[in-house]
Amino acid sequence: MRQTFLLLAMLTSVTACSWNDVKIAGVPAPPANGAAPTAPATGDKVIDHTVKTLEGEEISLARYRGKTLLIVNTASQCGLTPQYEQLEALQQKYASRGFTVLGFPCNDFGAQEPGSAEEIKTFCSSKYQVSFPLFEKVRALGDKSPLYKTLTEEVDPALRGEIKWNFTKFLVDSNGHVVARFEPLVKPLDPQVTAQIEKLLPQ
Repeated sequence: MRQTFLLLAMLTSVTACSWNDVKIAGVPAPPANGAAPTAPATGDKVIDHTVKTLEGEEISLARYRGKTLLIVNTASQCGLTPQYEQLEALQQKYASRGFTVLGFPCNDFGAQEPGSAEEIKTFCSSKYQVSFPLFEKVRALGDKSPLYKTLTEEVDPALRGEIKWNFTKFLVDSNGHVVARFEPLVKPLDPQVTAQIEKLLPQ
């Protein structure tokens, strides 16, 4: 565990700014090497994906059309794991207004999600009373799961890029478009996060 915190501290000190970034769709980053800007992605790519729940049930994310989503790659043995508490607080605060968190466990960053589906489910429910949907482990690096290929490569240019660590958050509007990205150190209850959520929800 101490090694985990040391690794996190080291990475944070090197890339603190990027780990705290909040990116909003429609505000593109400058193109690299003088290349022409890439046209924004179109279509409802996120909710076109099919995923599996922790119980192994295959479902289409299209069932969440009409809801505002916060998609998060989670881990049970990370220095950022306590963010589960704030994710659940968001769920409780906004669920009645058409919002839900979707948790996607991932073992790609420091091998910090080694458990089975049952172990993940038990940990999240017993320690953090998680009520939002959790899904089977995904790959967010290398040979990416289709959903994470979309999230990192096929969305608005301002939001694209490799995931740096656990608990990167993607905000998705009711039509399935990714509209904001919050890097790992941006906590779920950060005013920048809640402000963007509030913009998408019915008043």
